[in-house]
Amino acid sequence: MAPAGTASDTLDRPHFIGIGGAGMSGVAKVLAMRGARVSGSDTKDSPIVGALRELGATVHIGHSAANLAADATSVVVSSAIRDDNLELVTARERGIPVVHRSDALAALMDGSRPIAVAGTHGKTTTTSMLAVSLRTLGLDPSYVIGGDLDAPGSSALHGEGEIFVAEADESDRSFHKYAPEVAIILNVELDHHANYASMDEIYESYQTFVGRVRPGGALVISADHPGARELTARVGGRDGLRVLTYGADAGADVRVLAVEPHGLTSEVTVRLAQSLGGAELTFTVSVPGRHYALNAVAALTAGAALDVPAAELAPALASYTGVKRRLQLKGTAAGVQVIDSYAHHPTEIAADLEAIRGGAGEGRVLVVFQPHLFSRTQELGTEMGEALALADASVVLDIYPAREDPVPGVTSALIIDAAARHGADVTAEHDRDAVPELIGGMAKPGDLVLTMGAGDVTDLGPEILARLQSPEN
Repeated sequence: MAPAGTASDTLDRPHFIGIGGAGMSGVAKVLAMRGARVSGSDTKDSPIVGALRELGATVHIGHSAANLAADATSVVVSSAIRDDNLELVTARERGIPVVHRSDALAALMDGSRPIAVAGTHGKTTTTSMLAVSLRTLGLDPSYVIGGDLDAPGSSALHGEGEIFVAEADESDRSFHKYAPEVAIILNVELDHHANYASMDEIYESYQTFVGRVRPGGALVISADHPGARELTARVGGRDGLRVLTYGADAGADVRVLAVEPHGLTSEVTVRLAQSLGGAELTFTVSVPGRHYALNAVAALTAGAALDVPAAELAPALASYTGVKRRLQLKGTAAGVQVIDSYAHHPTEIAADLEAIRGGAGEGRVLVVFQPHLFSRTQELGTEMGEALALADASVVLDIYPAREDPVPGVTSALIIDAAARHGADVTAEHDRDAVPELIGGMAKPGDLVLTMGAGDVTDLGPEILARLQSPEN
């Protein structure tokens, strides 16, 4: 087997397997912007692949040993790449260093002031809020986000400023590779059941991540979330670690005094502890829901930890208007709004449905939900069904397997049965192509349709809109 490789000296001519993925494409983009000769492959063409080509990357569609250039200095992989991938096998046979995406990202952050955003939910939104608001203030940060802000390929940028903002993925423990100056932990729950067997394992993993914070650095962590409070108790005594809490708790360093919904936006009022200046600030968050407001407060607290004036950062947060797949409005047709949500964990499903309910007016909320991963459905299918009961009606698709093989007996029926037990109006649909016609017959003017899940359910939004615009409607 080829050596794992130290990323810093092998990224001149990297080859990315699965370059079009949300995480991989961001690292590839920053490397290309820094002058590396980037190549890669993916199973299909996409706007993200097109954006990488515009930066000079060579991207092959389909996986083949021939894709790997003779002068490649490394092959970059994520945990989703299987050992029998032809390009990975070829790299090992040729002795080309194999570098995990997290090692490549860690190398990109060398020499900067990194902010690493962790947590079971909300990482992409919080990272995006920081990136957008810091750019608004002219600080020109570098960033790597797990989703596009607006145009394809906008998930990453090489900036000239000293701050680097990145998501820190706990799913495969790859966030242990980073050494941030500021670590944000939004919440701590059990997820990624293929890699974690218990909450104790989750806590241990997050403790390792916190242990990587640079001496004199800061941990920004929720004062409200039970898992975050438990983690704070476990790590709070570490020498050289500044702990800053945020939330509605009376003892929080950045205390949330109010979150006032205004349609699909919120107005947030916070009070900073004396150590942070003691000011009371009110600012706008341009996406709905209390959980998104708390993400913004986490971003504000992290900025304060890096001495970015809170009175300047707070209004700059309003310039964040959303990220693709995080309650993203796909369009309106026949008086029906179609919104896309990445939510796939019960906590996320409930939070997005509550946020949408608050801004939906008198219309119904209709959900098209696609479960993500057999392991997650096996462990949390009942809770997913309970969360879907918050919708007026739901259509549940078959499980999107992603990187997993099927598990006997684990199907969407686990979710559907749980939703039905809670009195939900829920329909099973095994034919994805039938969904636009089904929703077209259900939706009425004033309703809101939510496509929800981490798989390809996102592609149904435009198809539903087209069906709603048809003369049959």
